[in-house]
Amino acid sequence: MPKKNTSLLTGGLIVFAGAILFSTKAIFVKLAYRYEVDAVSLLALRMLFSLPFFLVAAAWAGWGIPLHRRDVAYVALLGVLGYYAASILDFWGLQFINATLERLILFAYPTIVVVVSAWRTRTTIAQNQKIALSLTYLGILLAFWGDFKLSASPQMLWGSLLVFGAAIAYALYLVGSGAMIPRLGSVRFNALALTGASLGILLHAFLANGLNIFHFAPAVYWHSLGMALLATVAASFLISAGIGRIGAGNTAIISSIGPISTIVLASVFWMKPLGCIKFWGQCL
Repeated sequence: MPKKNTSLLTGGLIVFAGAILFSTKAIFVKLAYRYEVDAVSLLALRMLFSLPFFLVAAAWAGWGIPLHRRDVAYVALLGVLGYYAASILDFWGLQFINATLERLILFAYPTIVVVVSAWRTRTTIAQNQKIALSLTYLGILLAFWGDFKLSASPQMLWGSLLVFGAAIAYALYLVGSGAMIPRLGSVRFNALALTGASLGILLHAFLANGLNIFHFAPAVYWHSLGMALLATVAASFLISAGIGRIGAGNTAIISSIGPISTIVLASVFWMKPLGCIKFWGQCL
């Protein structure tokens, strides 16, 4: 197999693994919400547990190597956009909709990434990408329609809009990271971006409630730790490494495995059978 094809295959597998880990976030959030924790505190705990890993990775990747101020500001902005703005909107949305519907809406971001990337580079969208996106959204339409008919309400619509805002923010993060990772390297970029995002989230929690996040039930901290290790640290490094190999557009398309993973996990955790329409929608 040619070296280029091997690299693409490896990158695709890396993204596939990262997307599955990233999809566990919604499960951890819904589990933690059983213990009356608010979105800001839960997000702060997630990043507090994640921050030491990002600091170590940043140091290992060359924290002391000088960076242009513009690069530092841009990476920090991307981190805040992708893991602060996107996360807080997503967490707020999960207060109103279930984990399955959240994944389906959040994974509108592959189309946004492909369209913005094509506009940014003045290129046309490849035919195979159009086919992949069409099949993805046919599946999302089928699965979303089932949830809409069963639970349509102002709360559900508001939660859906919040999660769609998260999809836009995360898509812009992926597009920007696709340009910066080749320059900085995936480990350094991810560590710096997520460090900036973590500090921003912790500052938000401090301003909102004085960082009063140590009075919840023990289960909240276990769920937060799991979300930090699996859905944040491991997932973000894998996704960044994949972007460096196959680009933001292909990464976003492969990441559409996320809804399938979440639906299966949700069915396991909450012992809910998959509906016929939802099952075939996800198979597409």
